[in-house]
Amino acid sequence: MEQVDQALSSLSGAAAGLPIHVLLESARAVHNAFDIAAHPRVQSISFGLMDFVSSHNGAIGSHAMGSSGQFTHPLVVRAKLEIAAACHAHGKVPSHCVVTEFSDAAAMQSAAERASREFGYTRMWSIHPDQIRPILAAFAPQAAELQTASDILSAAQAADWAPISHQGQLHDRASYRYYWQLLERGHRTGAQLPQVAKAWFH
Repeated sequence: MEQVDQALSSLSGAAAGLPIHVLLESARAVHNAFDIAAHPRVQSISFGLMDFVSSHNGAIGSHAMGSSGQFTHPLVVRAKLEIAAACHAHGKVPSHCVVTEFSDAAAMQSAAERASREFGYTRMWSIHPDQIRPILAAFAPQAAELQTASDILSAAQAADWAPISHQGQLHDRASYRYYWQLLERGHRTGAQLPQVAKAWFH
């Protein structure tokens, strides 16, 4: 947290009001994730995987820096989840770390999908142009998800946003909010939206 304050104090003039993105690279930094995310100038927090692993003085093996090990080592998993939870608690953007195997498309795709669907990250770093499209594809909702969201929200709108039953399941304002956010994410990532949903973004 002290380094965040130092960075902010060094900004002056035109940069004084700019939001900042914080990179957490140590166990101590992760311990302070919630305090850092609470800072009004912080917009996004990223996880520095390789520095985090090396800061443990050999207690975490090098396999944890790879595309698969980073999702299985308990200390790394804990750090990822702490950062994501802190960001969501304070309305900030959790940004997932890089995948160093930039020539391995399957590893890249798998890591991006896990970061998005299992760890709650909404953004991810790339270190090579070839990684950009797989990241966007992994973070975009699937076509079936977008269709379900469109169907539920169309029915909810027709019911004046009262609770509805859709395919035998109850839906109310809580799930309406979830499905609207899903459509927003699809729109931002350039996914093909169902025809009904397209009208909501014009």
